[in-house]
Amino acid sequence: MLHPPVEVMRPAAVAAVPPADGLGGGGVQYELKLDGFRCVAFARGGRPAYLQSRSGRDLAPEFPPIAAAVARLPEGLVLDAELVAWRDGRFAFGELLRTRRARAAATGVALGLIAFDLLALPGRDVRALPLTDRRRLLLAALADVPPPIRPVMATTDRAEALEWTERLADTGVEGLVCKAAAAPYRPRGAGRVWVKYRRGDTLDATVRAVTGPAAHPHALILQLDDGRVFLTTPRLTPVQSREVAELARPLLGPPATDPDHGPVHPLTAPLRAEFTLTGRPPSATFLRLRGD
Repeated sequence: MLHPPVEVMRPAAVAAVPPADGLGGGGVQYELKLDGFRCVAFARGGRPAYLQSRSGRDLAPEFPPIAAAVARLPEGLVLDAELVAWRDGRFAFGELLRTRRARAAATGVALGLIAFDLLALPGRDVRALPLTDRRRLLLAALADVPPPIRPVMATTDRAEALEWTERLADTGVEGLVCKAAAAPYRPRGAGRVWVKYRRGDTLDATVRAVTGPAAHPHALILQLDDGRVFLTTPRLTPVQSREVAELARPLLGPPATDPDHGPVHPLTAPLRAEFTLTGRPPSATFLRLRGD
């Protein structure tokens, strides 16, 4: 039986949707790219479900309805999925960042677990199978499973996939994840067989510090994975400032002076953010913090 944590496949960003023969032959499966938390869901029989985040921590205590739904699945079933929230007909990523109590008190918010891959069946690790077989087994495993667990929309027709992204853009669908249909589930080298296309693709970075008052930050100092450092611009909106202040508050160290950016509040633990780089020289525009 497969146990957490497991290493997951991570798609590489691309600027265009690949053709049907564009990932090494054997066809491409196109899936909707959803706006949520990456979640590997482990059904463990008599024990509580485990919901592994991108960073490896267990999301189950924060999302009891999803944990309860996974706990009802057959023991040994392991799903690679996206934990999502929606409100008023749109995916609502911000609801995932709220506390468990705040989400419970909110009206009109629904949680879901959208499964896009199957890693294990009861008594059987299926990661060595090609994606086409894993997809077939995934659909069979979830055929009689009620919401909030659902398989992701997927097709092998590129034109249909592109039509989905246009038609569903108003719901918050981000783009497409495109996968080599014949490929097994192997995290190493995933970028050659799993790619993601996003309209206006974003990047991830680590927040090193915030500028301005700790209760009302003005900007973030971001460090990219390649070592480059950027100060976000323009100034954070009031909504963004409140979000940053709430999530960064427990991580703030003593005030300091940055040689390039003046007075700052450094962070003592990692906090990830999404942003876009535009222009030459490039400037970083903050989009949101990641809570997973």
